[in-house]
Amino acid sequence: MKSFIEVKPDSHFPIQNLPYGVFKLKVGNDPVCGVAIGEYVLDLSMLEEKGFFSNTNLGKEIIFETPSLNKFMQKGRETWKQVRTLLQMALSDENPILRDDEDLKKISLIPMKDVEMCMPVDIGNYTDFYSSREHATNVGIMFRGKENALMPNWLHIPIAYHGRASSIVVSGTEITRPKGQTKPANAETPIFGPTKLLDFELETGFFVGQGNLLGEPIAVEDTYNHIFGMVLVNDWSARDIQTWEYQPLGPFLAKNFATSISPWVVTMEALEPFRVSGPKQEPEPLPYLRSKGNWAYDINLEVGIRTLKQKEMFTISRSNYKYLYWNICQQLAHHTVNGCNTITGDMMASGTISGPDKDSYGSMLELTWRGENPLKLPSGEERKFLEDGDTLEISGYCQGEGYRIGFGNVSGKILPAK
Repeated sequence: MKSFIEVKPDSHFPIQNLPYGVFKLKVGNDPVCGVAIGEYVLDLSMLEEKGFFSNTNLGKEIIFETPSLNKFMQKGRETWKQVRTLLQMALSDENPILRDDEDLKKISLIPMKDVEMCMPVDIGNYTDFYSSREHATNVGIMFRGKENALMPNWLHIPIAYHGRASSIVVSGTEITRPKGQTKPANAETPIFGPTKLLDFELETGFFVGQGNLLGEPIAVEDTYNHIFGMVLVNDWSARDIQTWEYQPLGPFLAKNFATSISPWVVTMEALEPFRVSGPKQEPEPLPYLRSKGNWAYDINLEVGIRTLKQKEMFTISRSNYKYLYWNICQQLAHHTVNGCNTITGDMMASGTISGPDKDSYGSMLELTWRGENPLKLPSGEERKFLEDGDTLEISGYCQGEGYRIGFGNVSGKILPAK
C-alpha cells in the first residue's frame, strides 16, 4: 500500500497508520478532526463537507467538524473500519479521487508545520493501571525488599487507581513543578513546599469508544470492540509527596497535577499486525480475566531528556509495550466486572512500562534507583530526578516491513513552582 503523498520510510505516519487527532491552524480556524499522513494533516471536516462519508454509516451527519473525536468514537468498530478503508483508498497512489483534485487537496491537506495540535478526546474519566511486573517488582524491592516485592494480590488482578481527567494535557504543554506535603526522613513533622523528586512515567493509554451500561460488565472476549485506539502517556509523579500521602488510599496530589498524552490516536486496526504474545501469566487468572489470543503489542518505546545545558535530546531509556503483564482486554474487563459503567472518551493508562534490563526502566525512580545512581548526561550534568528547565520526551512506534506505525511523541518542559 502506497500513498500519492511522499512518506519517508522512518515517518511515523504512513498510509498504513492514519491516526486520528484534533488540530487548528496556527492562524485561523476552530479545532476540527483530522488524520496524519506523512508531513501533512488531512482535514476530515473538509471531506465531510464534500459528502465524502455519505456512503458509510456516518451518512450526512456532522462528525468531524467538532473539537473532539468523541462523536466518531461513539459509532463503533464497523464504522471505524469503514472510514479507515475509505481514507486509505482516497490517499492511495492508484486512486484519482483526491490525487487529481487540486482544489480539494489544497483545502484538505495541510502541512503539519502550519497546525497546532489539540486534545484529541474529551476525556470523561481516567484510570491508571499498574500492569508492568518489572516496574512493580523494582518499586517493591526498593520499599519492601526482594522477599515482599510484589503484593499478594498483584498476580491475580490488574491493580489500578482512578486519576484526574481534568489535568490531562496534550503534548507540548509546560508542567509547573507541584507543591505539597512531604516528610523528610529525619523530621518529626511534615513540611510544605515544591517537590524535590519530580519524575516521569513511561506509559501508554487507550480510549474507550463505545461504553457499557451501569450494571452490565464487558466480557473479556468482547473488550476489543470497545477500544478505539492508543496514545503515549507520561504520568508525571512527585515521589516525595507520594511517599507521605499514599497510605492508606494510594496516589493523590503526587499524580493529579498533570498527565501528558500524545496528540495522535493510533487505531487498533493499524496496530493489528503487531500483536504478539505477552508474558506467561502464573498463576492462571480467574476465568473472567482469561483472554484468548495475543493481546500484547510490539511497540518500541523511547525516553529522552533535554536540559538547559544539554541542548540535544539524550536517550535515557528504551523499552517495549510487549513487556506488560496485564493486557488491555484484561484491564477493561476487570474495570467493568463489578458493573462499573464506562463512557466514550474514558482513558485507561497502562502504568509505568519497564523492561527486564536497567536501560529499559520506565521512570527516574528506577533508572537512578531512588537517586542512588544518578544518570550522567553528555553535558557533564547528573540527574537523580527532573529539574526545572528539563524537557522530557517519550516516543513510540511499531516497525513494519518498510514502514512504521508511529505515535509521534509526547513532551513537556518543567517550569519552576509558583
